[in-house]
Amino acid sequence: LRALTSLLRFAGKKRRQSPNIILLMAMKDMNIAKLTSADLPLFNGIVQDLFPAVETPVIEYDTVLIGKYDFLLLGKTITWKILQQSLTALNQKGEPDFEIFVYYKIYPLNPKSMSLGELYGETDLSTNEWSDGVLSSLMRTACTPDEKWILFDGPVDTLWIESMNSVMDDNKVLTLINGERISMPEQVSLLFEVENLAMASPATVSRCGMVYNDYVDLGWKPFVQSWLEKRDTVPL
Repeated sequence: LRALTSLLRFAGKKRRQSPNIILLMAMKDMNIAKLTSADLPLFNGIVQDLFPAVETPVIEYDTVLIGKYDFLLLGKTITWKILQQSLTALNQKGEPDFEIFVYYKIYPLNPKSMSLGELYGETDLSTNEWSDGVLSSLMRTACTPDEKWILFDGPVDTLWIESMNSVMDDNKVLTLINGERISMPEQVSLLFEVENLAMASPATVSRCGMVYNDYVDLGWKPFVQSWLEKRDTVPL
């Protein structure tokens, strides 16, 4: 049901952008980014059965703004860095609707490198005083009008990700163990850069959009380029 709700909301955004072939475009935009190269033909076959003889129009984005929201609604490091650099460049060129990116900020953290108390905050039992954690401190500083991403760069496990379900839900509220509730404003987005979702529950997966980088699509050039960059000298 959560995936269906997300699909209908995304279809509404597409309806405002293009009045034709709304549901077909929403289904493709919401699902293709998370499919492997083996699953993509199966998905295209199902879509063709549902919408026979219908061609999906190709939308050329004049700027990266609409593409940005598609990306966030729907990565590995290079994916979000390219998006960050594009938004910054458009701001510097003075493009309209990009004024907020002048103070563009990204807060990376590795949730697996700290305890739950260090991440979310905890109460000192000897003094009964509350101490904020890394994430709760970031959430408090996020209530400003400039764009922010909080980037979780590390493995997903049930110990820390389950406490994020209320933030990733429609109410977008982080509930701390001391009973305090911190709302996540519109301009703040959560990004999870993970190797796999082996330890993620269905509740977590259904709350996130996904961008899957398939090695088949990447080809051999990124591996060669990465190898060359790690060498001190390259023989001629």
